[in-house]
Amino acid sequence: MKEAAERFLSLEVPGESVSAILLMPREPIALLVLAHGAGAGMRHPFMEGIATGLQDRSVATLRYQFPYMEAGRRAPDRASRLMATVRGAVVEASRIAPGVPLMAGGKSMGGRMTSAAASEAPLLGVRGIVFFGFPLHPPGRPSTERGAHLDSVGLPMLFLQGSRDKLAHLDLLERTLRTVRPVPVLHVIEGADHGFHVPKRSEREDGEVLGELGDVTAEWMVRLAQ
Repeated sequence: MKEAAERFLSLEVPGESVSAILLMPREPIALLVLAHGAGAGMRHPFMEGIATGLQDRSVATLRYQFPYMEAGRRAPDRASRLMATVRGAVVEASRIAPGVPLMAGGKSMGGRMTSAAASEAPLLGVRGIVFFGFPLHPPGRPSTERGAHLDSVGLPMLFLQGSRDKLAHLDLLERTLRTVRPVPVLHVIEGADHGFHVPKRSEREDGEVLGELGDVTAEWMVRLAQ
């Protein structure tokens, strides 16, 4: 494991501050501004696992809370407030690590709010967006409406999706991404659900899935950082 220092920060976002954790390897190839999903915050085991795995691959991460999670509320904030938080986190990451290639994204809702913000106005210095399970539609209600903004992002994007993800039928996601430019990368994790868990009967374990997510993400970032 590469040496890294974990720093606990307070990020200033419009009208308030939220908590954040910076995990910085000694010589980072990139810094990922990493947002959590709707139901769990930045300390969820998946978020911890992704951040640690990326650290082992020389990728720094800045994890942060959305205001509703910081306040202990269950219901997510309005989209405008979530996107403003994304922008605030990106600005802080740019200040913390000048000269380090900057990426952004997140788990489920966090990734979608990142791309939604980028579709409205550029995110300062961000070279690409990574999605750990893009939530294209609610469970049992297939649609593509939540992906309509992707055409307007204009950045390289990496979609990491489980083949059993009930929040994104792969055929609908593939159809949505066909017209997006630059052409996104879609990497499917066989057997994984929206939380990237695999069945007990599977020949794989969740830890192996996390390793695959880390490998694919780091390799993609290396190409963008060059």
